[in-house]
Amino acid sequence: MSFDNRLRSLEDRHHELEDRIHAEVLKPSMDVDRIKEMKREKLKIRDEMESLRRRVA
Repeated sequence: MSFDNRLRSLEDRHHELEDRIHAEVLKPSMDVDRIKEMKREKLKIRDEMESLRRRVA
């Protein structure tokens, strides 16, 4: 997978998680553990995106 494709894929996943977190927070019976899990995953993705960008810069 090329750099651009990998970065785009990570960005898409990051935005998808943001939307899922937002939707979960709006639920009357939100799952706090699930939200924490998604936020951790989102941070890992962000770190990977930053790492990719540093390697190219």
